Amino acid sequence: MARTVADVMTTGPATVDGGQPVSVAAALMRDHDTGAIIVNDHGRMTGIVTDRDIAIRCVADEKGPDTPVREACSAGVEAVGPDTSIEQAVRLMREHAVRRLPVVEDGRAIGILSIGDLAMEQDPNSALADISAAQANR
Repeated sequence: MARTVADVMTTGPATVDGGQPVSVAAALMRDHDTGAIIVNDHGRMTGIVTDRDIAIRCVADEKGPDTPVREACSAGVEAVGPDTSIEQAVRLMREHAVRRLPVVEDGRAIGILSIGDLAMEQDPNSALADISAAQANR
């Protein structure tokens, strides 16, 4: 059974520079079949942008697709290291009511841990695990 975040995280997360337009982040979400993209500035993780962030902070506020990602992303995001225990990561997710945690090493995103990753590992017969393991819906 998995013991650390590194055992279950999704490696090689998609990233976008905070100055790029949200349309670039949305295209990355489509191309990588994900709802979240790590935001970088000068190669360092500074936040995360989700499909919901784009909908709420851009579309609902009638901002255009050229809006910089840094205006839509969540900054000050909780992150974990690859050696963080699964239990500690779950505690952080609960405390901060988040569905994803960036996995960072030396300030750089090396992975992302989602509740779907955890479900596939800890409860493979759950609906969430089935949905998370399903092929992309395009």
